[in-house]
Amino acid sequence: MTQPTIQLTTIAKPTCYTNVAPTFLTDETMQERKQNVLENMKSEDYDTLVIYADKEHGGNFEYLTGFIPRFEEGLLVLNVTGECTLILGNENLKMAKVARIDNQLIHSPLFSLPNQPMDNEARLESIFEQIGLSEKQKIGVVGWKMFTTAESDNEAYFDLPYFIIQALLTSKNEQVVLKNAAHLFIRGDKGVRTINNANEIAHYEYGANLSSSCILKAMDAVEVGVTEATLGSLLTAEGQTNTVVTIAATGQRFEYANVYPTHKKVMLGDPLSLTTAFKGGLSSRTGFVVENETQLPENQRDYLERVAKPYYQAVTTWLETIKIGMQGKELYQTIHSVFPKEHYHWHLNPGHLVSDEEWMSSPIYAESEEVLKSGMILQIDIIPSVAGYTGVSGEECVALADANLQKQLKETYPELWQRISDRRTYIRETLNIELSEDIIPLSNTVGYLRPFYLAKDQAFCWMK
Repeated sequence: MTQPTIQLTTIAKPTCYTNVAPTFLTDETMQERKQNVLENMKSEDYDTLVIYADKEHGGNFEYLTGFIPRFEEGLLVLNVTGECTLILGNENLKMAKVARIDNQLIHSPLFSLPNQPMDNEARLESIFEQIGLSEKQKIGVVGWKMFTTAESDNEAYFDLPYFIIQALLTSKNEQVVLKNAAHLFIRGDKGVRTINNANEIAHYEYGANLSSSCILKAMDAVEVGVTEATLGSLLTAEGQTNTVVTIAATGQRFEYANVYPTHKKVMLGDPLSLTTAFKGGLSSRTGFVVENETQLPENQRDYLERVAKPYYQAVTTWLETIKIGMQGKELYQTIHSVFPKEHYHWHLNPGHLVSDEEWMSSPIYAESEEVLKSGMILQIDIIPSVAGYTGVSGEECVALADANLQKQLKETYPELWQRISDRRTYIRETLNIELSEDIIPLSNTVGYLRPFYLAKDQAFCWMK
């Protein structure tokens, strides 16, 4: 029997969807989120959580409030009784009224921008004493990291600004225990944010649809002479904030330490990287600005066989293997078996959780006993680094959904379910990938990889 092979061949492009309106999180979902957090607090005897946010690190705060403090900082103090206090700077006071959680507001201009008015100034220690933190027994501090180093007491590491930690330490009694509690939100086996209901999946699919539509537009626009800036402009959409720095980088990257698109022109034979991401999804591609192998750099004429095809096999294996109930280490070991680290030198986790931020955490690592669950949104993220060769990338986002969750999506969001069904059909029938039954693709371009940007009608698929 002939073994299936990966071929670069002429195939139809995936369908992209325009005019897809965002899905708002319901009041029921927001109440469910709060209740899940309170139950997690009770399970580890936390009296209070102090949850930090700024523009780059607002996911845990936003999970309960529905907003981030943009260019300021903010704190959400949640008691195990359900009482909530928002401590906000000058330009976010108005947000307390529209927050998705009932709250009392305390104004602290310490969280405002430099040289703004310091009306109502009070020491942060005084505010913490005012809301009764000194009377608690166990306080959890929530930033955005869990500090998973094996050698240290991770719960004693804090990633909040020093002035906040100093105020907490100064205002608490000696008997009060202060611990890092980010795991209550983001750890794969425990975190409340790792599992999404049907409403949340619909909410995050909006961003995955946008990112994958943008990446396909940008790939289609690649021509010799086009600028990085032109390509970069196609990687934005509908005024939405990107959750990563947009990448449109041709030729040698990071000249002058620059990480943004410039007016550099794409040249024939250049390596080219494209990446964009919005809440709920990232799409990324790396390849060559060529039409065929004869235009590759002479020292990389075997690029397809040496790097691109093995990578594609790893991605398709990921899509065919992943299932609800498997441990993270099982998927990690599967990828290592088909794409050995010692040959392809990937270093990060081969897949991670996605939410309001592009990388929340990952249950997929070498010794992980964390179980993959229905409702997880995951990014396929395998990054090879072979000396002397340009990289390759086909990062996209999917969700895991059991029969019950799939039924809820189909009944509650029929238009979304039709997009999911169309994506599944394309992956299975056009790309010939035996997609896991537990996967619902949130991106339009899952499994679609064009290593040669100028061959716009050609992509990898399995020939069976």
